[in-house]
This record gives sequence, structure tokens and C-alpha cells, in this order.
Amino acid sequence: MKVEFAPRSVPMQRRLQTAAVVQWVFSFLGLAQCCAAAFIALLFTRLWLLSALYAVWWVLDRDTPRRGGRRVQLLRACRVWRHMRDYFPVTLVKTAELDPRQNYLLGFHPHGVLAAGAFLNFCTEASGFSTLFPGITPHLMMLSLWFRVPFFRDYLMSGGLVSSDKESASYVLQRPEGGNLLAIIVGGAQEALDARPGSCTLLLKNRKGFVRLAIQHGTPLVPAFSFGENDLFDQVRNPKGSWLRWVQHRLQQVMGISLPLFHARGIFQYSFGVIPYRRPICTVVGKPIPVQKKHNPSEQEVHQVHEKYLNELSKLFEEHKAKYNVPKDSHLEFI
Repeated sequence: MKVEFAPRSVPMQRRLQTAAVVQWVFSFLGLAQCCAAAFIALLFTRLWLLSALYAVWWVLDRDTPRRGGRRVQLLRACRVWRHMRDYFPVTLVKTAELDPRQNYLLGFHPHGVLAAGAFLNFCTEASGFSTLFPGITPHLMMLSLWFRVPFFRDYLMSGGLVSSDKESASYVLQRPEGGNLLAIIVGGAQEALDARPGSCTLLLKNRKGFVRLAIQHGTPLVPAFSFGENDLFDQVRNPKGSWLRWVQHRLQQVMGISLPLFHARGIFQYSFGVIPYRRPICTVVGKPIPVQKKHNPSEQEVHQVHEKYLNELSKLFEEHKAKYNVPKDSHLEFI
């Protein structure tokens, strides 16, 4: 006998979508602290052996975040991410094919406050990455600091996150079998301090390390722009030269992470909170830029490829901005 279930009502769908986003936001804002606290607290209980055994595992497994991570496909395909996708919603757009026999280095722009588009598109299957790019395995780089937190590091790696250092990038890009895509949020934590609705400013003018890395491995560069990424949160005004920006910059130098003072809506009301606004995100992946391999490229060679990348990224933005309600007079600004 075939059992049919009635479709969920719109209010129920909305609640599930909001719950998924709440889970994601608080997992990144508080899960790391909770994991660290749980690890320490267990040491003072009768379950101290769990933390002790994990500590041994942690030491033995310490290099995994720099060696491609340890993804868990079951978690990547979890239903909760589809609810989160539908909350905004988030879509992934392909403009060119990627050859599964090659490795690729993808530059993701902009960072936004919490990089929601990057997470959903490359760390889950919610937007159908594997269907759009068959034979390609995505890896997203994240600050190495987060992989030092017990338990939390395993949660990060399950989605395909790897540590953001040169050794980690080289491990992915030099795999001879190909079929790997390394996504780097080039603007990083510093760019998050300028993430606010309508902003088209990218911290990219002097960021050339990813270009040098691509040349050293002969890896094609792929530009990607995530329309709507900066529209999810409002941010307390922090112009350069202000005391708030100075404090944020100093904290970033000490901690390695930025601390934007952001706000949006609440769980049960829409006036104030840390839950992102329900605004669409569309991540457009551009066509690969061929790069000639050279072990030790000169500054001029890096500069030339970097300029080509900026031009292709600008072209991608201009070609698609009208589809996503970006004003005609808005253009990318590189700082």
C-alpha cells in the first residue's frame, strides 16, 4: 500500500527554514565555545576518559585539516541545509563547464558577514553542486584557528572545510587525479568589516597570494561572485579612521578573526537580532582562466595574471548584475 503525505503548509515550511538558519548562525557563533567547554568539563567528571581518548585522537589526526580534510557525505546532504537554502533562498549558477581531469582554484567574492553563500554552495549539497559540476570535489578554506577547537574541527571537516594555509592549498591543488576545486574567500575576515547592503567594495587590489599559488601549480583560476551576500545583515557604522574600526583592526591582528558588529532580525520579530534577513543569494561561477605553470613566478607575471583575474571578475559582475537587481551605476571597487 502506498502512503501519501500531505505537503507541509507554508507556515510550517517557514518555521523549518528559520530553524535551520538559527541552527547555522548559532553553530558558528557559539558551537566552538561549547565544544571547547565540553572537552574541558568532561575531564572533571567520571567521563574524563572520553576527553583523554579524544586528545590522543586529536594529536594523531592533527594534520588532517591540511590534507584535504575528512568530509562526511551524509552530513553534507542533510535535509536541514535544504531548509536553510530555501530561507533566503540560495542558488548556484554555472556559466562554464569544469573539466574533472583538472584541479581549480576558485576566488569567492564577497565575504559578507558570515559567508552564507560560500558555506551552502561548497560545504553542502543544498544548491546541487555535484549535479552542476559532476566529478568535481569542492573544498572551502577556513582560518586554521578554528581547527584547533576539539570536536568543532570534526564538524567543520565533515562539510569539506580545510585550513587556510599554503600547505593545505598545495595538497588539494597538486593531486594528480584532478577533480578538485579549492574555494578561497579572498577578502577574508578583513573584508567582512565592510559588508553591508549595497556594498560592491572588494578587498582584492593587493591580494595576490592566491594568484601566485595558482601559477605555481598551473591551476586555472575561477572567479565567482555571490550577489546578495552583503545584503543579509546591517552593520554598525565603522568607517576607516573611526575608533571602532581601529579596535576591530587591533582585535583582528591579535585574534586572527574580525568582529563585525552586525544585526538583522530576530527569531520571533523582525526589528532586531542576529538572524539574517530573508534576502536572495545567487552565486555565479565564472569561466576558468588558464594559468601557465611556473614554480617561481616573478612579481610581473603574478601582476599580469592578477589583472586578468580582476578584469574577468568585473566582467562577470557586469554581465549578471541586472538579473539580481543591482543598480546600473554600481560597479566593483577594488581596494
